[in-house]
Amino acid sequence: MNNLRLANCFENLQRKRQKALVPYITAGDPDPSKVVELLLAMADSGADIIELGIPFSDPMADGPVIQRSSERALKKGVNLQKCLNWVKEFRLQNKFTPIVLMGYANPIERFGIEDFAKEASNADVDGVLIVDYPPEEALNFCRLMKTHHIDVIFLLAPTTSIERLKHIARLGSGYLYYVSLRGVTGAKNIDISDVSNRLKIIREISPLPTVVGFGISTPKSAAEVATTPADGVVIGSAIIDKLDNANKLGIDPLIEISGFIKNIKKEINISTRALL
Repeated sequence: MNNLRLANCFENLQRKRQKALVPYITAGDPDPSKVVELLLAMADSGADIIELGIPFSDPMADGPVIQRSSERALKKGVNLQKCLNWVKEFRLQNKFTPIVLMGYANPIERFGIEDFAKEASNADVDGVLIVDYPPEEALNFCRLMKTHHIDVIFLLAPTTSIERLKHIARLGSGYLYYVSLRGVTGAKNIDISDVSNRLKIIREISPLPTVVGFGISTPKSAAEVATTPADGVVIGSAIIDKLDNANKLGIDPLIEISGFIKNIKKEINISTRALL
């Protein structure tokens, strides 16, 4: 069943005293014909969970790097159905690495929420993170996803109140995604002390694993976040940048990203071992 894969992933990592590396890519960028190869390469290189972005024309929470990536994918005809098809194809070769679809409500509502739930379950999607779905309005959506064994992941901001955090902790499943910075993806300058303090509060309220994203662009910054109580580290804009640059320079993006992910995973593991 789909929603056991995320839980098992975090349990296995905790048993090994490791933290999850969660890379993000926009589906179909830079090359729609290589999405499955890219997913497999990331999983083989050390990605513990993969967030697959659904392209959208108005990605308000994303910075310029992911916005441009989304535009490129849309121009190549990428849509939600293709994203689901790619996950299904990936599952033929990898049945262990969790896949979380990340995006905005509009494409899912146009697809039809019930149809999406069925198709996502059939594709063996593990979770969904809808950036602009307020938890206060997501009860029915969460119930429907739960019926199809799909986890619903919510964002937590530095400004999220304790009451709202409690509500999200009750509603969400799989993991919580803590946004380390105010602003959009790709921003810089994380305050590690502030992130650590906030994660301690979250941990007191929810037993769900918490991953940290936004502002993590190098193996060093990923390693720094791994010193906090976070259960995982998300990196997105830096991966999109590397894919785009490799594509422009005629370099094999699979080789480029595989090396980058191996380096990040290595630094996260070194940083985590130092805490023991």
